[in-house]
Amino acid sequence: MTSHLRASAALAAPRAAAAGAGGQDRAGADRADAEAAVTALYEAHALGLVRLAYVMLGDRAAAEDVVQEAYGGLYRRWGQLSDKDRALPYVRSSVLNGCRSALRRRRTREIGGIHQPPAASAETAALTGEERREVMRALRRLPDRQREVLVLRFYLDEPEAEIARVMGISQGTVRSTAHRALAALGRLLGETS
Repeated sequence: MTSHLRASAALAAPRAAAAGAGGQDRAGADRADAEAAVTALYEAHALGLVRLAYVMLGDRAAAEDVVQEAYGGLYRRWGQLSDKDRALPYVRSSVLNGCRSALRRRRTREIGGIHQPPAASAETAALTGEERREVMRALRRLPDRQREVLVLRFYLDEPEAEIARVMGISQGTVRSTAHRALAALGRLLGETS
């Protein structure tokens, strides 16, 4: 991630040079602050977010791409964040939005008949057992909102208030969606037994 941030900072350097000597010092300090903050956030939370994206997408490479894009977006918009303490929820929302977009693109390709299933890597094979694969298949059959609520609640162990905030729905909707999703998941898993 650090090299990606440095590359982004290098692309921004010509703009800073045009700002003049005083602006250049400030712009350099701002980039350094953004790089340090985003790098620390990446080191602390990237693995969990890749796992979240993997559960949503079922493809490790696509999950890593979505997370990388989310952190790149955070770095580019760091100066625009009004509350730097809300950076993690911002990235988490970006990851979920990236997953939604990837799923939409995948569905579009499937409709056109050109979908290629992701190739399983050695890491993927090591991460999942047969039971886990069954649960993941059933989870992916759920509607998007139900799947997202279950992943945020049971995989990331987020409280209802945070799930509601990230998804832009009420806490009551989180509870009812989770209840319906668990019932549907149970039925789906019952079909495969």
